[in-house]
Amino acid sequence: MSFSALPKIGMGTFRLKGNDARDAVKSALSLGYRHIDTAQAYENEAEVGDGIVSSGIPRREIFLTTKVWHDKLRASDLINSLHDSLTRLKTDHVDLALIHWPSPNDEVPMSEYLGALRDAQREGLATHIGISNFTCSQMDQAKDILGDTPIFTNQVEVHPFLNNRKVIEHARQLGIPVTGYMPLAVGKVMEDDTLIRIGAEHNASAAQIALAWTISKGVTPIPSSTRPKHQKDNLDALKIRLSKEEIAAIDQLDRNERIANPEFAPRWD
Repeated sequence: MSFSALPKIGMGTFRLKGNDARDAVKSALSLGYRHIDTAQAYENEAEVGDGIVSSGIPRREIFLTTKVWHDKLRASDLINSLHDSLTRLKTDHVDLALIHWPSPNDEVPMSEYLGALRDAQREGLATHIGISNFTCSQMDQAKDILGDTPIFTNQVEVHPFLNNRKVIEHARQLGIPVTGYMPLAVGKVMEDDTLIRIGAEHNASAAQIALAWTISKGVTPIPSSTRPKHQKDNLDALKIRLSKEEIAAIDQLDRNERIANPEFAPRWD
């Protein structure tokens, strides 16, 4: 199966280690997830690969994403690191390879690492390529460098407390789909009165409402959970349709609360 678009929701594996990562991936796939997201920096690619193999789901039916860490952006390092990722993931290709973070202080020129990523795609290491944590101006630059090669996604932090509207709108203008990580704001959405209230109207949890809101923005969420019940609830969020009024109320929760903000992050929009 060749995926021409991202599956509507994915299973994130950030912070999942060892058996937790292995079991969570296997469980998510058995529940119907077909999009698994990992990264070199998560140090769980081997366990994610184990979970995929033990799930019994054919590899061709699974959309698998990994990300190249910023210490592997030199052209030769990048290609070698993807070969290593594939070995750990027990597969001959990923469906999507992303640059996890733009090179801190542009130490490695963007043309070098995006060129290498495109080479990896041409070699068949990745079906699609994309970016993560890129700002509006960096997206412009990436688009110029890659020309006709599609940027499959820009994966950025998106949740009700950080709606990242400027980046989402700019990505849309450039024709770059957006993946939203940390869509549950590491659990903070569960305590929000507005989300709880709207959830009560839909017989749904605050977490499900946060995911339904993300999806309403045309963003693909990749929530992370180790519990099968929560994984299923997250999947069921796809069925929720929020009214314009409800979406507007959730939009008001934006307080520019950024959770992933390492010192090497770019200058955010």
